[in-house]
Amino acid sequence: MRLSTKDFALDSAFDAGFLEIDPVLLARVGENRARILDALTDRPVYGVNTGMGRLAGVPLAGSADQQRNLLIGRAVGGPPWLSAEEVRRLLLVRLRDLLAPEAGASPDLVTFLVDRLNEGFTPAVPRAGLGSAGEIIPLAHAFQTFLGVGTVLVDGVETPAAEVLAKPYELGLKEGATLIQGSPLAETLAAFALTDVRRLARLQTLTAAIAIDVLGAPQAIYRPALAGDDQVLRAVLFDLGGLIHGSVERPGVVQAPVSVRVAPRAIAHLTRIADDLDDVLRRSMPTDSPAFLDGEFVSTTGFHAVELGLRMDAATAALVHLGEVSVQRTHRLLDERFSGLPAQLAVDPGPQAGLVPLHKRAAGELHALRRLVTPATLGSVDTSAGQEDVQAFAWAAGNQLRDACARMFAITACELITGSQARWLASGKGPAGLRDTYEWLGSLVPPMAVDRSLGPEVTTLVAALRNAVPN
Repeated sequence: MRLSTKDFALDSAFDAGFLEIDPVLLARVGENRARILDALTDRPVYGVNTGMGRLAGVPLAGSADQQRNLLIGRAVGGPPWLSAEEVRRLLLVRLRDLLAPEAGASPDLVTFLVDRLNEGFTPAVPRAGLGSAGEIIPLAHAFQTFLGVGTVLVDGVETPAAEVLAKPYELGLKEGATLIQGSPLAETLAAFALTDVRRLARLQTLTAAIAIDVLGAPQAIYRPALAGDDQVLRAVLFDLGGLIHGSVERPGVVQAPVSVRVAPRAIAHLTRIADDLDDVLRRSMPTDSPAFLDGEFVSTTGFHAVELGLRMDAATAALVHLGEVSVQRTHRLLDERFSGLPAQLAVDPGPQAGLVPLHKRAAGELHALRRLVTPATLGSVDTSAGQEDVQAFAWAAGNQLRDACARMFAITACELITGSQARWLASGKGPAGLRDTYEWLGSLVPPMAVDRSLGPEVTTLVAALRNAVPN
């Protein structure tokens, strides 16, 4: 993939096997670099010829050694490390930032970074324990490896960077400071989480439709007109209606349980938050600090990714509510009073436990999910002798949201297996909109005629759900 603009598509670059920089773009980077070097000659510039943090007022001569120290001295983190795919995305976000004219990175640094991406170079980047105002700790770990210092992961094995890197990079003025600015880690985690959140919203629409179908729930409550002016809810109801069209309502059922009725609202709320998070990720703003704007160096607040953090916290809370709805719905599917099917969806209730143990697994996942709902973005601590007295902790919100998604995939898998078993016991193929889904589920987790260990099958289904949404 040839990168010809600073605003290249991150998703496409992530999937590309090989990256190259268009010579025209690289020349433009060189022109920006020359302007910045000219401007560095006669003025104090934060992190270049001054100290950083509380020592910002200390004048320095400015040298490559100082830029090197900015990376090495701040690498105080440790495992657990980011995954290889997370690191690749992090490096791509940093590459995009370096191509911005206000960053003023050299063509050599840009080329070096692209070469490392093409090699699958994977610095060991800490996932937690990062208490700085921005992300200087993980970014120091990431980019000190370019100097042949620190640790990289080779097939998951910690390896000294000096053993992997044929020729270390020599930092130029300002480049060390530029590499540790902004919040590319929070953006990386948000991008991965957003994919999971959107997939879960779609999967929960399927699970809700299956519950409506096998419980024979009244369907009038799912009319899109009942959404009023809420276009997001209207779209969810429209999708749900297409899935359940032709499903048979159970005679005598006046109202389904609340968990069955309110599912569309919970899904719509999660969808709105996902849209909002996506909007923040698409915004473009300077991340370097100081950035070179209108011929002068200006400090920025690109390191304070509170917009991402608070939205990821909100997405986690929305997932907790959706998880509560799903687990309750699973319990109703197991109850013969609501389903009209054998108790606990067992072929022979009593001698067989049926799927009640599966609901207990879901309840355990929900318990773990609930513990993630405390906002990660809140809780600032005074550091740097008061110079850095507020943190966004957006990276922590990203980790928390990714954990919440993992729990929610397990909860969803448990409900899907339960719904599939209920449809099998009820006989019939169900409505046309769900038949492919029922067939797909049955191929991965066959109906349970006798009790068996479902743990491995939950794991298999979760893996399948994380990679695709059944039609």
